[in-house]
Amino acid sequence: MFFLRVLKKTVRLAYSLAIKHVKWLRPIYETRETQTPITPSMWFLQKIIGFNRRAYWPVHFTSIVTNFRNIYAGIETCPGFMPGCYIQGHGRIYIGDYTQISCNVGMITSNHDLTDNRKHSVVKDIVVGRYCWIGMNVVVLPGVILGDYTIVAAGSVVSTSFLEGYCVVAGVPAQIIKHLNPGECVFHKSEYEYHGYIRKDQFEEFRRKRLNV
Repeated sequence: MFFLRVLKKTVRLAYSLAIKHVKWLRPIYETRETQTPITPSMWFLQKIIGFNRRAYWPVHFTSIVTNFRNIYAGIETCPGFMPGCYIQGHGRIYIGDYTQISCNVGMITSNHDLTDNRKHSVVKDIVVGRYCWIGMNVVVLPGVILGDYTIVAAGSVVSTSFLEGYCVVAGVPAQIIKHLNPGECVFHKSEYEYHGYIRKDQFEEFRRKRLNV
């Protein structure tokens, strides 16, 4: 029993040192207190097993992300971090810093052609501002623009834009049900800022080389 206790403490110490000092594990340590923490299990399933491996931010193994090159994920913003999401990057998707996206959210940049469902109709980009909150089972349709601090209630279908933001929208189709006072909205920041797995100070270079947004 003594040997097992010593072994466990040694393993925990080695793990703690590794995530602090090994470059490719450091995001696990530095995002641990954020809204989108990179956990060892999520990292393993994504980067080793291969679920959504090419996405540069943590994605739950039950979510689907297509064409990561067309997706801009802001600081602490991870579309598909929660289970059951479908993030369709046929067109470009831009999501601002510190925006939270719940379970089973669909972000759709193109639909099937009405007269030939083998084809997709005109592709339109989606833009979501900073500090937004997209609730559970929400669908965001092609061409939608949401301003900063737009809160989308669970189960809504967003088919029109709310450019000014600072509001709560709900329904099918979504409509404004409440306006927010911008002066009361908190623009918080984390100690360590990451675009998914990439530190803020390294992201622009990655964006120029790898992304289309």
